[in-house]
Amino acid sequence: MSGYEPDEEAESDARLAAELSYASTHPLDYGDRDGPSDPIGAHAVNWRTLAPEEAAEEWVELREWVEWFTVRYNIAQSTIPNCWWQHGHLVEELSALHTARVAAFDPSDTGYGPISWHERLASALPRLTRAYGGGCGGSHHNLPSRSWADVTDETAWTTWLARMQAQ
Repeated sequence: MSGYEPDEEAESDARLAAELSYASTHPLDYGDRDGPSDPIGAHAVNWRTLAPEEAAEEWVELREWVEWFTVRYNIAQSTIPNCWWQHGHLVEELSALHTARVAAFDPSDTGYGPISWHERLASALPRLTRAYGGGCGGSHHNLPSRSWADVTDETAWTTWLARMQAQ
């Protein structure tokens, strides 16, 4: 026997009906919706436009989380090397995972956030593993940074852009 009696089911249905009835006659007040839409307790970091005076705090917070995350989930150094902070795409990926986790574990979450975060983690790990299947050899200082200087044919670009605008 499950211990769940039909009377309990009827009471549960009645409570749900009352809540739905109340909700239909008392719309939620969302207040001022002109403000930011950040999840409660979390905010995305746009590293590209981050103001220098905010950067140190964001770096410290991300470092603390990455160190906790890699230990908690036993992430291999070949997936996230110790020098992760020197690799822009790892910073972006880890920062996104951090933001998603903070939002997922917010007390206001309805209960689906943690499983959703683990689904996002499952899709992120193969990307991280492919990027660093053999780990970081420490040679990132010797690799030239990608540059667009003198690469784009400006005449071809202008022609292409004009064609796209005409469509």
